[in-house]
Amino acid sequence: MTRSSRWRPSMTEPWLSVIMPVHDGGMWLTETLASVHAQDAPGIEVILLDSSDGDACERIAASFSGKLDLQYQRRTDLKSWTVKTNAGVMSARARHVAMLHQDDVWLPGRAAALKRAIRTTPEAVLTLFPTQIIDAAGARLGSWRCPLPARRDLSAGQVAERLLIQNFVAVPAPLIRRDAWLAAGGMDEALWYTGDWDLYLKLARQGIVRYEPVETTAFRIHPNSLTVSGSRDRSAFVEQMVQVVDRHIDLIPPARRESVLRCASASVRVNDSLAAAARGERGALREGLRALLRLNPIEMLRYWYNARLGERVLPRVRAKFAGSF
Repeated sequence: MTRSSRWRPSMTEPWLSVIMPVHDGGMWLTETLASVHAQDAPGIEVILLDSSDGDACERIAASFSGKLDLQYQRRTDLKSWTVKTNAGVMSARARHVAMLHQDDVWLPGRAAALKRAIRTTPEAVLTLFPTQIIDAAGARLGSWRCPLPARRDLSAGQVAERLLIQNFVAVPAPLIRRDAWLAAGGMDEALWYTGDWDLYLKLARQGIVRYEPVETTAFRIHPNSLTVSGSRDRSAFVEQMVQVVDRHIDLIPPARRESVLRCASASVRVNDSLAAAARGERGALREGLRALLRLNPIEMLRYWYNARLGERVLPRVRAKFAGSF
């Protein structure tokens, strides 16, 4: 079923298209849309693709009539977030796009930071930002940063040497040039967990990447997130990560390729063991530890720096102790 509505007169030329794949997200959606509206920044279009079973999200979207240039698409035929996101980018009118999931939010100053990035480096195909991590109630749990040099033009090899070891990019944070997204072929819709990670590496092949070290978004962790639900099938979870590493390891110069591959493979095992341990599987952490101990000291340091392990794990520990995870 496809139904589309635009609840505010369409602007002739938006400077940014925000793509929102939504499914039964009524619990968070009002706060998410309100965070975009609060930017008070004309020229932003929001494209919301809704595959929900009920009409709660449609009613929430309609409540922003007159507040946002919001194109609502009822797309019960599109189930995965990767499929909906690709469809949203295809219908986007702006030169730049950003992703925003139903449970994440923009922080004050996000729109201004994106405008500044476009003005400063319009040729960048991908601009990355750090993000806050928040819990189900919106309380700040920590920061998630990118291990990249700030405000420099970065090549595909420079980005891949770090990014292949761990996806350190939260979905709501990047700014992406739409033409580069399309040239890269968009998201691989079969990658239900690592589609964004694969996309960032494909985009890096298209041109320069920048890192702006200012938090402009908040990434919410909660028990119903895709990371939690998707990792229950361990073999499928691991395969999602292995595919990305195998596809893009060629970006690493031959002299360092084997070492980076060992770090990336260890990281996959650590991620799997952490997810299994979080579900209560006894002995799972030992598997990840054994994988790390196979690395030499230099590789261990490379893993630790690029994996951002503390920044990813400690917020979840805090949330669990607070009873919100």
